[in-house]
Amino acid sequence: MHRAPLLQLLRSHRPSDAHESAMRDRIIAFIGEHTDCFERSLLVGHITGSAMIVNRQRTHTLLTHHGKLDKWLQLGGHSDGDPDTLAVAQREAEEESGLKSIVPVSASIFDVDVHPIPARKTEPEHFHYDIRFLFEADDAEPLIITSESKDLAWIPLAEIERYTTEESMLRMVRKVLQ
Repeated sequence: MHRAPLLQLLRSHRPSDAHESAMRDRIIAFIGEHTDCFERSLLVGHITGSAMIVNRQRTHTLLTHHGKLDKWLQLGGHSDGDPDTLAVAQREAEEESGLKSIVPVSASIFDVDVHPIPARKTEPEHFHYDIRFLFEADDAEPLIITSESKDLAWIPLAEIERYTTEESMLRMVRKVLQ
């Protein structure tokens, strides 16, 4: 079963609070209900992979000013049928930043989140069932801003609230700083 490895990762993930725990349980139920959970064509929602990228000193995180959502967020994207969410997160991070030095800190899930995505021209409102991994990268390596982004920046962790008040982002920063 192509969903089994992700379900195993999710069941071994230890959420940091009750809210994240509820989202983990919601993602597990979603995967159980939808054999096509990795496909973008599943209009109610789909699995996505994200990368919380920190520099080696763990003082900064790389964020994108997302073009469509107009928010500062971690990098990541659609699985497009790939059930290996760690590979998805790394691929998307490399594509969206141009970085070649990105390496996973662990193969374990770092964080999970379920969030609504607004309707657009051809897509109804739907949910992203986001599986997040922690990565490190060289913050001296040049960044490449793609068409998906308004900007990319290494943000000091201590200043994250100047860029976002999204609880899921703040939760990931707290985890890095622990």
